[in-house]
Amino acid sequence: MRRSAADRLRRLRLLLTGMFTAINAAGLVVFAGLAVANNSDRTWSELDGELSRVTAVASRLVQLDQGTLVTGYLPSDPASNECPQFAVLPAGAGSFAPYYSARTCVQVPAETLGGLAAKAAETGFSQHGTVQLTNDREVRVRADPIRNSTGQHIGAIVAVADTASARAAHVRFVWLVVGGCVLLIGALALVGHVLSTRAIRPAAAALEQQEVLLAETAHDLRTPVASLRAVAETAMRHPDTQAEFVPRAVQLAAQMGDIIESLLVRARLAAGVDQLAVQPVWLDQLVGVLVDDTDTTGASVTVTAAPTLVRADPQLVRRAIANLLDNALRYGRQPGQPATVHITVANGRVTVADHGPGVADELADEVLDRFRSTGSSGLGLSIVRWVAQAHGGRLDVYNADEGGAIFELTLPLAEPAR
Repeated sequence: MRRSAADRLRRLRLLLTGMFTAINAAGLVVFAGLAVANNSDRTWSELDGELSRVTAVASRLVQLDQGTLVTGYLPSDPASNECPQFAVLPAGAGSFAPYYSARTCVQVPAETLGGLAAKAAETGFSQHGTVQLTNDREVRVRADPIRNSTGQHIGAIVAVADTASARAAHVRFVWLVVGGCVLLIGALALVGHVLSTRAIRPAAAALEQQEVLLAETAHDLRTPVASLRAVAETAMRHPDTQAEFVPRAVQLAAQMGDIIESLLVRARLAAGVDQLAVQPVWLDQLVGVLVDDTDTTGASVTVTAAPTLVRADPQLVRRAIANLLDNALRYGRQPGQPATVHITVANGRVTVADHGPGVADELADEVLDRFRSTGSSGLGLSIVRWVAQAHGGRLDVYNADEGGAIFELTLPLAEPAR
C-alpha cells in the first residue's frame, strides 16, 4: 500500500532524527572511548610515578660500607611510614639483611617480593607492572636493581601499591562517562527531532495548504457543479428550453471560475508568491451588488447599509461575504420555515444575522475551524476568517438574544479621498 504524503513526511522526520542522532552518537562514543583510555593510562602513570618516587628515595638512603649494604637510615625517613610500602631485598651477589618499610599497606608474600628483586638483579633493569596475588587482589609493583662498587647487582628496592582505590576511581570515571554519553545521546535525539521538525516544516506547511486548498475547492464548487448539472440535464430533457437555461449555465460556469480563482489567489498569497491587492472599497456597494447577484429564491434577505469605505482586496472580500450569505441561507432557518437573513453594513463591519438554531457558546470558536460543522457553520467560514486575518481584521460569531447566529466581519477603514 502506498503511503500518504503526510506519512512519508513523518517517516522522513524520524529518518533525519535517527541519522542526526546516530552520527553524533558515533562521534561521542569514539570521544568517550578515548577519554576512558586516557584516564586509564593516566591512572597507571600516576601510580607508577608514586612507586618510582619511593624507590628513588630509598636508593638515596641506602649506603655501601666496604661492600656491605647499610639500611640504617631508612627507618627515620617518612617514606618508611607511608604508602606505597617498599622493601630492600638481597639478590644476585648480595648477602645483606632485608629491610621492610614500617607500614604495611597491602599484604604481599615475601616470595613474590623476592622474585621481583631477583629478576631486577638478574636483568639489571627496573621491573614494573601489575601482579595478581593469590587472594584475588591486584598490586602494582616496581623493582629497581642495586649495584655495589664493582658494578655487581646485589639486590633491589621493591615498591608495592594497592590498585583497588585507583581502579575504583577509574570505574567511577567510566560510569560517569557512560552516564554522560547516555544523557547527551538523549539530548542529541531531542535536538535532532527539533531540527528535523523545523527542516520539514515548510514541506509540511505546503502539504497542509495543498490539502486545505483541495478541500475548500471541493466545498465551494459542490453547489455550483450540482446546479450546473441540474441545468444541463433539464436542458437535455427539454430542448425547447435551452435558450432559457444556457445563460444560467454560463453564469454558473463563471461562478465556478471565480471560486477557483479566489482559492488560487489565497494559495498564492499564503505561499508568499503574490500580495493582497488592497485598495479603497465601498463595502456597502459591494454587499448590495453581491446580494442582487445571489439567488435568494424562497428566502428573505434584507440589507441595511451605511456608506463604508475600507481598505481591502475586493475579490477576496466578495468571496468572504458570499460565504457568510451562503452559510446563512443554508443553515439560518427553523425547520419547515424559509431562511430569514439580515445584513448590516456600517463602520467597516458586515454583520450577517439569521434566524436559525444558533451556535452553542462552547462551540463559537470551533465553527470557524475547517472541517467542523455544527449548526450554522461550514468549511467556507474558515475562508472568511482567513480573509479577515489577512486584512488585519477579524471574524466574530455569537448568538442573538431573540435566537439565530450572528457573524460579524470587521475590516480596516480607509480614509475617504479629498
